[in-house]
Formats: sequence, structure tokens, C-alpha cells
Amino acid sequence: MAERENEKKMSREKFFRIGGSSIAGLAILGVAGNNIYKMIAKPEKLFYNEQPQGVAKVKALPSPYRKVGAFNAQGAICAFDVAGEQIFAATNESLYIYDMSGKQQSKLSIGRIVRDIAVYNGEIYILYPTKIEVRSLQGAPAREWEACSDESDYCSMTVFEGGVFVTDAHNKNICQYTLDGGFKRFINSPDEFIVPSYSFGITNFDGKVYCSNPGRHKVECYNTDGEFLSSFGESGVGQGEFGGCCNPVHLTTTASGDIITSEKGIPRICCYGRDGKFHATLLDKDALGYGTTAREVRINGRELYVVHGNTISTFIYDEQFAANTACADCKEDCPLRRNTNI
Repeated sequence: MAERENEKKMSREKFFRIGGSSIAGLAILGVAGNNIYKMIAKPEKLFYNEQPQGVAKVKALPSPYRKVGAFNAQGAICAFDVAGEQIFAATNESLYIYDMSGKQQSKLSIGRIVRDIAVYNGEIYILYPTKIEVRSLQGAPAREWEACSDESDYCSMTVFEGGVFVTDAHNKNICQYTLDGGFKRFINSPDEFIVPSYSFGITNFDGKVYCSNPGRHKVECYNTDGEFLSSFGESGVGQGEFGGCCNPVHLTTTASGDIITSEKGIPRICCYGRDGKFHATLLDKDALGYGTTAREVRINGRELYVVHGNTISTFIYDEQFAANTACADCKEDCPLRRNTNI
């Protein structure tokens, strides 16, 4: 009986992780069952209020990136990271380590309901709803610590020399720890974090932390002392805007510090400068394929690695594909475009 209860709990957590919590959030707000149906069957109508005259605003655009490879993990991927020349993918109770071609190098046994993983300084940080565990690259336990609040429901994590920063979907704040697990502070948004679902992404670059404020359709920036520095993002359906109930979902950065966002509803992956200026849509719904969930993305050199279900796909910039896109006119020294050929 206990095992069945655990399975039910796990299934519920998985459901929420892939966006099912939006249904719960909508139900709480009194949204009719017809809207719930539209979210599942016709997400463009609910997430973007698409009307016949507005279809052009969300239509597919040419993608400047070409898919060059893909491989499948042994199960649905709930979190992944790319470090050095290795890909780390967490599934239910297992963490797989692959080389860049997708060949499995090792497999580690881990706990259930992994929310995020981050590889930093030769260690693997594993985020669970109420704790953080650290392993060596060979899988040996190094340390772990419990959440700083009994009601925590951790969502995403970023790790660098400034510490471990974790978004908490229940308490609607960021928890900052030292690399050894010492609690430092809670970080609260001056606008208040609105988190209707597990769409509370976080990343870092150059000593600064960037996190989504999904209910407000913004990305916010903080320093390692927890001080708010800036934000960008506007609600809408056009390019450079965030729509739906809660976007963006995932964040990462390029080697030059551009912010890469990933959205759900009508999935797309976009690029913004550190100043919040919109640069381009890198992958749209046609390039990403079926489904309404946000794709987690990581960057290694000039390659984009994108997860959907149990598949990790690789994309690279293609000048022919990019000819009619914003990327072709971009003057930034973008690491994703270096050493490309026609």
C-alpha cells in the first residue's frame, strides 16, 4: 500500500513538473472546464488568446538553427546539464552520464522526484523538492542538506562560486546557500514572485543571478548579496514578449552572457542581451516539434542541447537557415555563430 501511495505521489509530481500544475492553478482561479480543455488541446487559444486577426503574431518563423543529431535516454528526462564534454541526464531514480555523441559512460542511482541538476567544479548537485545532494562525478556522496523551510517545494537551481541558488515554488522566493550547504538568505522580488506552476527558472553569469518571475512575464537579475539589480520582459504574444499564464520557464546563458529563455504553451527558445534587449527567436514551435511543454536547454560552445521527453537533440547555427531571421542581421559577437559555414 505504501509503495502504491508513493507511486501516486510520484505521478502527481511528474504531472506538475510538465505543466499540469497550470490546470490546478486555473481551477483555483475559477477557470471553466472549457478553458482547461483548450489548454490541453488548443494551447494557443488559452495561452495567447489567439484570434483570427492575431494569428500572424504567433505564427511559426524560420529558425536559424539546424538539428544535427539526437539520442534517447533510458526514460523521461526530468533534469539535465552539460559540462565539459559530458551530458548529464536525470530520470526517475537514475542519473546517466553520456559523451557528446550520446554514448553512455556511466549510470548513478539517485532518489526520486529530481527537480534539477547542476555540474560545478567537478561535482554534481542534485535538487529534490526538499533537499540538495552533492555527488562526485563518479557518484560518491559528498554532502547533502535539507531545505531551510518545512514547506519548501524546490523547483530549479544554479551553482557557481557565489553559492547555490534555489527557487522555491511554494514559498515564492530564492534560497541562497554556500557551496557547503550553509544557509545565507532568502531573496524576495521587489515586485513579488508570482509562480502559478513549476516555471521558476534560474541561471547565472558573471557573478549575477537571473531568474524568471513567470506570473509577471519577467526575468529578474540579482547580485550575490541578494540585491535586486534589474529586470526585463513584457506580457504579449509578439517576438520578445512572454505570454500565457507563466513564462519563461527555463533559463540559461551563452558564453558571452546572453540570456536564453524557454517558453511553454507555444514552445520557443529565444535570446536576449544582458540588458534585456530581444535579439532573436532561436527555435520556434516548428523546429521544436509537437507538444506544449517548455524545452530545457543548455549550451556548449556553439551547440544548443534541447530536451523533450526522453530525447536530447543538438542544434547548430546554419547561415542558410538564418538568412531570413533576426540572427542574420545581429551585430553581436555571438558564440553560437562562430566557426559556422554556409
